[in-house]
Amino acid sequence: MGLTTTTKVDNTDRAAVPKFVAALIEVVSILAALGFSHLVAGLLAPGSSPFQAVADAVVRLSPPALTEFGKSLDFPAIGLPRGVADKALLLVGVALVILVVAVLAGIAARRRRLPGVLVIGVLGVVGLAAVVVSPVFTPIGVVAPVVALVVGLGAFSGLYRLATRSAAAVDGGGVSRRGVLLSTAAVGVGAVGAGLGGFLLGGATGSRESLVGRLRPALPAPPVPAGADFASVGTPAFITANRDFYRIDVALRIPEQAASDWSMRIHGMVDRELRLTYADLLARPLLEKTITITCVSNEVNGDLISTSNFIGVSLRDLLLEAGVRQGAEQIFSTSIDGWTAGTPTDVVMAPDSEALLAIGMNGQPLPPEHGFPVRMVVPGLYGFVSATKWLADLELTTFAAKQSYWLRRGWAERAPIKTECRIDKPGGFETLTPGPNGKVTLAGIAWAQTRGIEKVELRLDDTGPWLPVQLGTQVNLQTWRMWRYDTKLAPGSHFVQCRATDATGAVQTMERAKPIPDGASGWPGISFSVA
Repeated sequence: MGLTTTTKVDNTDRAAVPKFVAALIEVVSILAALGFSHLVAGLLAPGSSPFQAVADAVVRLSPPALTEFGKSLDFPAIGLPRGVADKALLLVGVALVILVVAVLAGIAARRRRLPGVLVIGVLGVVGLAAVVVSPVFTPIGVVAPVVALVVGLGAFSGLYRLATRSAAAVDGGGVSRRGVLLSTAAVGVGAVGAGLGGFLLGGATGSRESLVGRLRPALPAPPVPAGADFASVGTPAFITANRDFYRIDVALRIPEQAASDWSMRIHGMVDRELRLTYADLLARPLLEKTITITCVSNEVNGDLISTSNFIGVSLRDLLLEAGVRQGAEQIFSTSIDGWTAGTPTDVVMAPDSEALLAIGMNGQPLPPEHGFPVRMVVPGLYGFVSATKWLADLELTTFAAKQSYWLRRGWAERAPIKTECRIDKPGGFETLTPGPNGKVTLAGIAWAQTRGIEKVELRLDDTGPWLPVQLGTQVNLQTWRMWRYDTKLAPGSHFVQCRATDATGAVQTMERAKPIPDGASGWPGISFSVA
């Protein structure tokens, strides 16, 4: 009897599982590992999902050139605008790599289960390592990747046993192939359901909605004056709608936290450590400031710039209350997801600083993708050193003591915004039709936050003189300024360039520079035609 039993086990181990079934079992087992670990992460620590942790690690380890390429991706036709497309494509890419590895491992495990077990084990260890080295790791974070490993190996072992019994026709026919496929499908459905549950559990519940109407600034922003934009002829509206505000960050999943759970320390080189809750911020005098934010990744004539009425509390006042010690060169800010930035302290502490800990945009609580519950807004500096979203911590320190996310990757330490302009109308190679007066209109924007724009000039067809344009009404020194130029042009092809002069008299440089390390520069130019 013992010999007979041994023979059956041997046949079961050596029976060849059909390629399709073997590959499907490996894929579904890994899917179960990811789905159930995502559920556990949603219950315990959203950042500990192995799939997300691996994708986050890819972002952290990517060279700057690849990161910039990702930021440039834009597929609005399929619902993937810039700032979202790179994240979606990275997640899809990681999933496809896992899928290919799973299929190959499954095929290799047709006769021996070892290849399938090894691949699940290696992927489990990689997921665990990615979670442990994450900047937001806490000890409870190991639970989700351990669950992934146990579930993956367990699902594979059970399904593989069924498949080999079917292939070996054990016990006079054994398990039918249909039975194997149904069991595999059941595991797959459970995995998808678990993953969806983890996604739903990972979010904050009803937090923003309860705050609508409660953000009442003690000092509202002045109304935008008439003539501040030329939206009717092609410029943006002066205030950017929240849904249209550009988004650039490295968060693959938007960090979500209820306002009631938010708290933050201001510590380090200060006389008195401050601990703040969201209720503390609401209890302070709220200010509303009209501010233009610019991303350092903005290419010449790019669109990574937007303006909002931000509501929040004065960051300078908070730092005065804490008492900044001499030598504290930077405000080292940390996001909920572990991203960091270093803001020059002297910029925020200047008497005319408009820097905010912002909790609202355009009369509403911050949208999740723009930093809810709390973000930093510091005019005059590119966002990578001034606009930390999902804020969790502020430490006063030196640049030598701590290096922020982008500084470690070779970007600039301070990064003041350069004097720049953009041509919005005409678009590249657009054909303009003259109006009843025989004129066409060229229009755009210019910006030099904290300095203001004094003048914008155009030059047509490379040979003409620089021509002053009509400027929109100036709102304040922290915002963009619109321009337009109405002129008669002969039918045919034309080329236009523009340059701005800020209120200090500095003229926008013609020298071309890429965004890294401290912002692009150069005169924008557009080729177009007149009908």
